[in-house]
Amino acid sequence: MRVHWTDNAIEHLVDIYEYIAHDSSVYAKRMIDRLTKRSEQIADFPMSGRMVPEYEVDEIREMIEKSY
Repeated sequence: MRVHWTDNAIEHLVDIYEYIAHDSSVYAKRMIDRLTKRSEQIADFPMSGRMVPEYEVDEIREMIEKSY
């Protein structure tokens, strides 16, 4: 399975990194690593995550990552 990151998702990753990096670039990198690692999970297990309600297409999935 190939995972496609939309331009919007990539912009969000950059925004998340920049926001966290104001306090700690180390923690910012860790968070981005956690988020991007989830795409590996989707590649290995394509039906993990939930169907995106706006599209109602079973092949389009999204993952939600909690921050602690």
